[in-house]
Amino acid sequence: MVLELIEGRDLFDYIALPGAFSEKVARYYIQQIFEGLKYAHSKGICHRDMKLENLMLDSNFDAKIIDFGFATEINKNADGRLTTKLGTEGYMAPEIVYNIPYGGEEVDIWATAVILFTMVSQGPPFAEAKKSNSHFKCLVHNRADIFWKVHTQSK
Repeated sequence: MVLELIEGRDLFDYIALPGAFSEKVARYYIQQIFEGLKYAHSKGICHRDMKLENLMLDSNFDAKIIDFGFATEINKNADGRLTTKLGTEGYMAPEIVYNIPYGGEEVDIWATAVILFTMVSQGPPFAEAKKSNSHFKCLVHNRADIFWKVHTQSK
C-alpha cells in the first residue's frame, strides 16, 4: 500500500482560524472535492464521512479527501441502496437520520453541500442533523425558503 504524505492542515483549520472563504476560494475547493468524489464514485466507492476534517490541503493548497474508513461499495446490495447509519452527525443526509435506505453518492453530495455552506458562512447550516432541529427539518421538508430566511436574518 502506498499513501501520499500530506503535510498541510485539514480544511476545518483553514476555516476556523482566518474565517470564511470568499466565494471564489470556496468554488476552487468545492470543484476539487467534487472531482475527487466523482473519481471515487466512478470506481464504485462512496466515502460516507465527508466533512471538513476529512479534507486536507497539500503543500500546493490542493484539496485531498482522506479517511475512507466508512467507505463502501456503491452497489454492495442488490438494489444499490445502503442502510448502515454512520458518518458524522452534522453532515448526515436526511435518509441516514430517518433510517431510510440511501444511495452512497447522494449522501456524499449532501455532506459536501454542508461543507460548502460552512466554507462560505464559517458556520454549519444546522447545529445537528436531527429530526428535532428546526433548520434541518426545513431542508428535509423542502422548505428552503424558511431556511434561507432564518440564515439571512442571523448574519
